[in-house]
Amino acid sequence: MREADLGDREVLQSLTVRIALAKRPVVLIDGGSGSGKSTLADALAPAIGAQLLRLEDVYPGWDGLEAASTALHDGVLASESPRWQSWDWARGAGAAWHRLNPSQPLVVEGSGSLSRRNRRLATYGIWVDLDAAERRRRAIDRDGDRYAPHWDRWATQEAQFAERERPSELADAIVDAAVGTVRFRATGLNAETGLNTPQ
Repeated sequence: MREADLGDREVLQSLTVRIALAKRPVVLIDGGSGSGKSTLADALAPAIGAQLLRLEDVYPGWDGLEAASTALHDGVLASESPRWQSWDWARGAGAAWHRLNPSQPLVVEGSGSLSRRNRRLATYGIWVDLDAAERRRRAIDRDGDRYAPHWDRWATQEAQFAERERPSELADAIVDAAVGTVRFRATGLNAETGLNTPQ
């Protein structure tokens, strides 16, 4: 299968036109491992002049999806002095703290970023969609032996998060990573459920 370029001009332009309308955009990019979140974030963050936070730098180990999602909410999105702690994967321990500028746009990419609580504090949500087999192939090609033994363990956390939070339904835009297209949703965030509902 041809790998779509999620940083290409057409995808980027269609997203930035909408996101740039916000005074200080805070964008959450979620999707399964290997879907292309990082590629999209690498292109989008400079296009809107945003700081970039990757949750893979925050996850406290291979069982840390939920903890990172909570840390994003408490330490970054809901904080007047946003900061996050990096994780030292070699030592298996927390490492340095990093501050973010609360007045500058922010792009956050990572599985677990698009929870209901997090979406309420962001201006835009993006879901990157790709089938599991292709995601696994891309992830293993990218990270090799380091990731292969942990794929099922991580995929289980992603599935549990998706079942509870329904991140694709929180998204304002769905990016089809197989073909590199974007579908925008004419939706509004329901204050009770936190989910997008048709208008």
